[in-house]
Amino acid sequence: MDIIKFIEEEVEDKCKGENNVFGYGIWSHHIVIVVKYAKLLAKEIEADVEIVEIASLLHDYAGIKDYSKHEEHHIYGSIEAERMLKKLDYPNDKIEKVKDCIVSHRGSIQKEKNSKEAICVANADAMAHIENIPSLLYFAYCKKGLGIDEGAEWVSKKIKRSWNKLSDEGKTLIYDKYKNAQKMLNIALK
Repeated sequence: MDIIKFIEEEVEDKCKGENNVFGYGIWSHHIVIVVKYAKLLAKEIEADVEIVEIASLLHDYAGIKDYSKHEEHHIYGSIEAERMLKKLDYPNDKIEKVKDCIVSHRGSIQKEKNSKEAICVANADAMAHIENIPSLLYFAYCKKGLGIDEGAEWVSKKIKRSWNKLSDEGKTLIYDKYKNAQKMLNIALK
């Protein structure tokens, strides 16, 4: 069995589900981008690409399955990952690495990244926010119900936080997109 393919299908299926308040876009406009950047960074800094890909696929899984777990989705996500990976007979030492990546990926919670793999996933999550401003605007306006200025401000702060958590390698890869996003949002906020 191809574990990565199985996890991809499981996560995408949950993204299509009625209980997913983020809409299918969290798959197409966030998770897919996180996976892309995480794998790119893993190759650049010689991290374990398989661990990084699995953790990237599962990093928001708990909040997608159950929005009531969104605030602590990094914690619940590591539990979900362990449950799923054990059923797939994935090696315990690798499960622990995946869990560490998931538990430490959030930019709003300062947790030390204990491995190259955790750095890759946290960076990729931030880079996906910066790259895909429309998904953040959708969340701000459609899901959070914010007004135009309030939503633009929320998105601007979100991408600043995302930028600030990036490693030098991550900043180099996403610099132009970050500057362009901030420029656009600053025009909207004037």
